[in-house]
Amino acid sequence: MSVVIREANKDDSGLILRFVKELAKYQNSENEVLATESSIENSIFAKDSPTKAVICEKKGEPIGFAVYFFNYSTWLGRHGLYLEDVYVTRTERGTGAGKCILKYLAKIALDNQCGRLEWSVLEWNEIAIEFYKSLGAKPKSEWIGYQLTGPELLSLAES
Repeated sequence: MSVVIREANKDDSGLILRFVKELAKYQNSENEVLATESSIENSIFAKDSPTKAVICEKKGEPIGFAVYFFNYSTWLGRHGLYLEDVYVTRTERGTGAGKCILKYLAKIALDNQCGRLEWSVLEWNEIAIEFYKSLGAKPKSEWIGYQLTGPELLSLAES
């Protein structure tokens, strides 16, 4: 399999949005996507954006993407690489494309002296969980993710 992983650029904003929508459909969350091509271009590709994206191509055709950023671990005293989303088109799943993307990101993490590469996975996504385990990834067993969005975020900020 000849897969190329390349850094995304602002001309890929529409492609990234397409992949985001495909991912949302796979996760039964289509109605939650608020992103637009413009918002992706203005956030991921803004001059000082901490967010990066890569595109996975096979024979010159895009088959997947990943969006990531660097976070920080106070316990390690080092940065980490957080994988926000990774997606491979349905027809290319199981071909090694996802592993190529994660390998590429692992190299970025090491090149940047990161102490870890981490991400979240939906608990029902057994195929992805088994794939991640096959790479040697281990689930966090004691941590529960939390978030504030929309009215709750606004309420806290204004309180």
